Order: sequence, then C-alpha cells, then structure tokens
Amino acid sequence: MVIRVCVAGATGWAGSAVTRKILASNDFQLVGAVARKQAGTDIGEALGIDRVGLNIVASLDAALEVPTDVLIDYTSPTSVKPHILKSLDKGVRVVVGASGLTVSDFEEIERKARALNLGVIAAGNFSITAALAKHFALIAAKFLPSWEIIDYASANKIDAPSGTTRELAEALGSIAENQLSVPIEQTYGSKDARGTTIEGTQVHSIRLPGYVIAFETIFGLPDERLSIRHDAGSSAEPYVGGTLLAASKVMEARGLVRGLDQLLFK
Repeated sequence: MVIRVCVAGATGWAGSAVTRKILASNDFQLVGAVARKQAGTDIGEALGIDRVGLNIVASLDAALEVPTDVLIDYTSPTSVKPHILKSLDKGVRVVVGASGLTVSDFEEIERKARALNLGVIAAGNFSITAALAKHFALIAAKFLPSWEIIDYASANKIDAPSGTTRELAEALGSIAENQLSVPIEQTYGSKDARGTTIEGTQVHSIRLPGYVIAFETIFGLPDERLSIRHDAGSSAEPYVGGTLLAASKVMEARGLVRGLDQLLFK
C-alpha cells in the first residue's frame, strides 16, 4: 500500500530533503506540502527539480483537505503541537521531526493518540548514528552513576535544550538515578551555571555560530570518564532514512513512540 504523506515545513532544511525522497519513492505519495513563504508554487519547482503538479499551501488545514495517511512535521516549536493535535483530530497519523515539545505536551499528545487509536512517532533526531549515540548512553547509564549532557547548536536555534537532548535526558532518568556529589541547590554562586535539570540530568545548551547540531553525554568516575558524542554535518540527508522508516512504522503504531531507537533496537 502506498502511504499518502503531507510534509509540513516542506521547503525547510530537513523537510526539503525528506520531500525530495518522497517524490522519488514508490512507497510514498506526496499529497500535501505546507510552507507559508512559497504557497502557490509547485513543490517540485520550489525544490529545484521538475514540476510535479502539486502546489505548496500555506496552512495545514488546506493540506489536509486531501485524504492523507501521515503528516511529517518539520516546522517550528510554536507550530508543531497544534499541527499534531489537528492531524489526529482528522484521523491522520504523525511523524514529528520538529523540536520544542515538553513533557506535558507529549503527555497530552499520548492521551489524544490513544483515545483516537492512532500513532505518533516523535524523535529529537532521526539520524541513525544519533540513535546509536542515545542507545549507547542508555547502556552506559546502567553501569556508570554520574553524567551530564552538553547540547550544541547553531546560534539561531531558538529552543533550548534541543529535542534530541531533552529526549535523551528523559530516557536516562528512566534507566537510573543520576548521582550528584553536590546537590544543585547547594551550589555556591549562580545555580544557573549548572545548567537545567531534566529528569535528574544536568543539560547545558551552547548556541554559537559554527555549530549545526551535536550532543555529548559525559559519564564520570574517579580518575576516568567516558564521552559519547554525536556531531551532525551541514546536510539534512542523515535524517531522511529514519524519518521515512517512522512514516512506515507509524501506520501500525498506537499512542506515542518517542525516539528512533525505539524502532531500531526494540
């Protein structure tokens, strides 16, 4: 069965790479493309390839007038949650590549997806190597009692921490309790210098020119440490395969699945 897909953020950095792959695929059919700035333009022309006879629309409402199986969302932290809830209400499953969702957001999404018997797959990072870095960190947390995360991204990334590191910190908290020699509230000086606490893990977000996106989980023991780091390059191609794997798997999912590792290693 060919899966009918709408991509929100279809001309963006990651969304455009995913959209090109869908247009070249025999397993998926692009039935909607959302991008406000280029609304009315043929999506093929907007992506610098041949015209495909499908115009970009400015809103998700307009896109979902066409029968759709899956929404792939690579938009912004302010748009992604409304898009997910609206899609579920219309009976459309969702793959979430955009970041900015909180624990309470995911809880609400999980409740709605369960109630409607639909699937949502969300990942802070759809790269297979990033999923491996998360997987290895979760293994290490079973044996090493203390860790912190450094979250690197470009200067113009507006959300902090990244969806990747938020997802990782929450998963680490489900594995073991992070041990701090000095509790954060006993820090002398500025407690904010110790980062933000997510499920017991200290996360430090760096936003500077020269970075694309990276994350590093650092585990410490007396006289030794282990660093598990993932660095992304300037291309969005590493995220395409994982996104389309999720678009296939979400057809069978019920409720919320968080993390590409849940599809690869379970």
